Amino acid sequence: MSNFWSIWIIVLTVVVIIGCVVLLRACSKNDTGVEEGKSMGHSFDGIEELNNPLPKWWSYMFYLTIVFSVIYLALYPGLGSFKGLLGWTSSNQSVRTLEESKVAVETAVKEGRWVQYDQEVKHADEKFGPIFKAYADTPLEELVKNEEALKVGGRLFLQNCAMCHGSDARGSKGFPNLTDNAWLYGGELATIKTSIMNGRHGMMPPKGGLPIEDSEIKGLAEYVVSLSGREHDAALAAQGQGSFMKGCFACHGMDGTGNKFMGAPNLTDNAWVYGGSRGAIEQSIKNGRTGVMPAWKDVLGEEKVHVITAYVYSLSNK
Repeated sequence: MSNFWSIWIIVLTVVVIIGCVVLLRACSKNDTGVEEGKSMGHSFDGIEELNNPLPKWWSYMFYLTIVFSVIYLALYPGLGSFKGLLGWTSSNQSVRTLEESKVAVETAVKEGRWVQYDQEVKHADEKFGPIFKAYADTPLEELVKNEEALKVGGRLFLQNCAMCHGSDARGSKGFPNLTDNAWLYGGELATIKTSIMNGRHGMMPPKGGLPIEDSEIKGLAEYVVSLSGREHDAALAAQGQGSFMKGCFACHGMDGTGNKFMGAPNLTDNAWVYGGSRGAIEQSIKNGRTGVMPAWKDVLGEEKVHVITAYVYSLSNK
């Protein structure tokens, strides 16, 4: 930071501190001509204004804050060439040119800083690489019985998957629960591994891309509710069934049990990724839904995905 901006910021800070002192002093004086605790003669909606002074504890804390600010500014502001009484400076946050970046990299290599990092990575690979290699060479059917492997998979899950599916893997709105058996694309070991490796792109267009009118959505939602065995309006659901037969069955099946090949959810259970209330179902029908799970094969590699697969499978298959 240049000296100009350093001085500018220091001056502004000092002005604000002085302003706070002046304001506090002004508010501490009784220049109203009304005795403290007496009415100011104003009332509104039954509330009367009294001439009450600022609380002493609040005023003292305000003064202490001002004193702290002055001491802090004097000791280590780290602004430009003024390093403060303690000689502290701010970190270098200037933007480097490409040439400066190259020089910085070369310097780091010469000083061994990057070499040390590479050595640490290499050491970690040498230590843990054989472990993951052994896990990867173990069939998933056997790996799910390996308690140590499941613990490793659990830690990898917490580091990479918990931000969406939750630390308990029970998901949240828009993110599937992995502890039940309501699998959109299938819960077999190979299928789970494919989902993690390559990711998934689920998409339901608004109204399923069908000639469904807005007036039909309420009835269609009621029919969907009826599929899961919940209490429903039979007459309204019967109307909605006609809308369902316009083409919803192409993805969700004639009986509403879904299609794992397409990732179309089963509508006959009570596992709702986006909510199972009538309002949420109506929103899903009207606006459609889009869900994306990223591919992890290039981020974690197949060996670690292999271990996570075993862990995820174990969550719903105790």
